[in-house]
Amino acid sequence: MKKTFDEELYKKIAINDLIIFCIYSVASKGEKCTFEKLIKECFFLFPKVFSFSHFPQWPDSRKIDRPLRSLREEKVINEIKSIFSLTKIGEKRAQDLAKVFKQGKLI
Repeated sequence: MKKTFDEELYKKIAINDLIIFCIYSVASKGEKCTFEKLIKECFFLFPKVFSFSHFPQWPDSRKIDRPLRSLREEKVINEIKSIFSLTKIGEKRAQDLAKVFKQGKLI
């Protein structure tokens, strides 16, 4: 079942935070968050942000790669053997975003 979010809301949220939320989403399903699953989740939940500009029906993995590096540097995510997980800081940010999406407005 596809969970949709308000496009006008999620387009206002920083791409790093959307990625954090997607890692959280994959993990909450009990799955390991590989790069491929992360691309799928990002595109599935937030297609307008994570698609190619000229080919909106396809995910653009380049939009995920560089932010992942900065999230590692900020110590918001961990990467062990190409599996991504959130640190306590990242999990808190993801939970805050979940509240934003549930309420349908930025806090």
